[in-house]
Amino acid sequence: MTTAGKEDSASKAKLGAVLLIDDEKPLLSLFAEALSPMFDVTMATSTREAGYIMHKKSFKVVVCDHLMPGGNGLSFLVDTREEYPDTQRVLVTGYMKPEMLLRSVNEAALYRYLLKPVSLPELIKTVQDAAKLYDQTVAAAGH
Repeated sequence: MTTAGKEDSASKAKLGAVLLIDDEKPLLSLFAEALSPMFDVTMATSTREAGYIMHKKSFKVVVCDHLMPGGNGLSFLVDTREEYPDTQRVLVTGYMKPEMLLRSVNEAALYRYLLKPVSLPELIKTVQDAAKLYDQTVAAAGH
């Protein structure tokens, strides 16, 4: 069984780093647990904490909750787009106003938005696809 553990950490490195941001710690832990077999997952409970983390480490995908105390996830993703244009952005929201979602997708250049409650298979597939797009974008740009 010890060799399986080593293979897991090697495959994690291949798929890259994902940053999860949500003020609801149980949900954050659930998402992290679902993604950690495939990704190097970092968690933040606020956009301020996430911004600090992003200055120290690069991420292929950022999954951010929309409304949180002390910070709007959408505004954070718009800023992320400007500072880290290759990083793929996913917004998790409980609000379904189509005009707001369309504006969000455009302003933050979202890879995707996920409506709550988010199913774990949908989350995993979205993050995997976003990470592949990141790899293609970076390879095409020759970074």
